[in-house]
Amino acid sequence: MPRPLLATIHTAALANNLAVARRYAPNSKIWAVVKANAYGHGLARAFPGLRATDGFGLLDLEEAVKLRELGWAGPILLLEGFFRPTDIDVIDRYSLTTALHSDEQLRMLEMARLSKPVNIQLKMNSGMNRLGYAPEKFRAAWERARACPGIGQITLMTHFSDADSERGVAYQLEAFERGAEGIAGARSLANSAATLWHPSSHFDWVRPGIILYGASPSGVTAAIDGTGLQPAMTLTSELIAVQTIAKGDTVGYGSTFTASAPMRIGVVACGYADGYPRVAPEGTPVIVDGVRTRVVGRVSMDMISVDLTPCPTANVGARVELWGVNLPIDDVARACGTIGYELMCAVAPRVPVRAE
Repeated sequence: MPRPLLATIHTAALANNLAVARRYAPNSKIWAVVKANAYGHGLARAFPGLRATDGFGLLDLEEAVKLRELGWAGPILLLEGFFRPTDIDVIDRYSLTTALHSDEQLRMLEMARLSKPVNIQLKMNSGMNRLGYAPEKFRAAWERARACPGIGQITLMTHFSDADSERGVAYQLEAFERGAEGIAGARSLANSAATLWHPSSHFDWVRPGIILYGASPSGVTAAIDGTGLQPAMTLTSELIAVQTIAKGDTVGYGSTFTASAPMRIGVVACGYADGYPRVAPEGTPVIVDGVRTRVVGRVSMDMISVDLTPCPTANVGARVELWGVNLPIDDVARACGTIGYELMCAVAPRVPVRAE
């Protein structure tokens, strides 16, 4: 019998979250971002819930091909663009749209032999300082792209660094408008946070990612209260053992937890080899038998220990929710000093996954 550990992907939640994004950006088309194997949810599992999108955004050519094989005939955007001339052959064959952020990429497209022009999203570096042309160099890149016979439609693109924080997007919007002044073409700027909180940035296309999976762009659960977003992944396991320990007894490697009174400890079949963060400190929330309690002791490769004091009737076989419908992934991530994105993407291949 396999270990009682399961990641459940909620197809209806994905569809709901896409609809939420549409409500927040009703006049924009949507690139549903499914990079990193749909944020760890599985591209093939997420596809049925997200197929009402206008287009998909991702990074990997193999995942783009997989979307075509799943039956998607609409736009697919390579968010980082391409890396070698041979990548352009795949872009051409599968009619992909590509980000273009450098002269090196532009040169490869100028030299490519194509069956039809490639649609691009010309990327401006408006302040993220990661990829893209500086505002003062953007027009020259656009003019060069427009003159290239291998390039079809040109959408103007940038990416926000602070849409989920107090700094906001105004400074990048100003830089973008300065660099794109007088340039015709559709605009694609808004990520998840901007889709929810900065309607002035929506323009023609928005690119929601994390909100499609029901987590907060800021990593704070309360920030998405009232939006209608629903968790798209629930990670569950069971208690596989219960220990009764005395005051002064310790739990786990390194004896990092010492009982201040007699107590019951539950052992859960999930550990860092399954993708649960090893850095999870004492107090990280977990739900046992429907009751919220806490992790105690150090996370092991295959197991974690939890405090059963709030759930005295819980015993071997009791259901444990590590995150999901009843325990927001952002609450767990915040306790671990990270964000829900990382936990989603870190679920290990050995964890069974079921879509419903």
